[in-house]
Amino acid sequence: MASEEAGPGGSVESVVGTAAGGSSRPRTKIVLGEVAARRAPGDRARVDLAEQTPVGEALVKGLMRAQLALALRLSLVVLTGLGALPLLFAVAPPVGAAKVLGVSLPWLLLGVASFPFLVGVGWAYVRWAEHNERDFTAVIRRPEQ
Repeated sequence: MASEEAGPGGSVESVVGTAAGGSSRPRTKIVLGEVAARRAPGDRARVDLAEQTPVGEALVKGLMRAQLALALRLSLVVLTGLGALPLLFAVAPPVGAAKVLGVSLPWLLLGVASFPFLVGVGWAYVRWAEHNERDFTAVIRRPEQ
């Protein structure tokens, strides 16, 4: 087996053997295994994520922590917004007895107005969660300094 240089990262070896057509001309074998080993390392944060190193794990945990904090804050907003209404009706009975267009105010607020409120909170969550993910992506794509 004779070995010749093929350039950076690979080698060409001439192998004598029988080709597919039955002739005994030399075949050429190209080895590119060294190319992957010599590849320039990419962005370190991306490598940490892909290889699940402790640094990559810390980055992902940071994103998860930010998403959890956002979810808890907005859950508190929903709990406060919807939970305060029954308290208001209990503390101020005239407000609970008020009628709007023939329908009692508690039914309107809890049965009708709560749905647009929940949709708005859901919209805000999606918007802010995407912002968190964009920030995370910016950290990952940021060139090392």
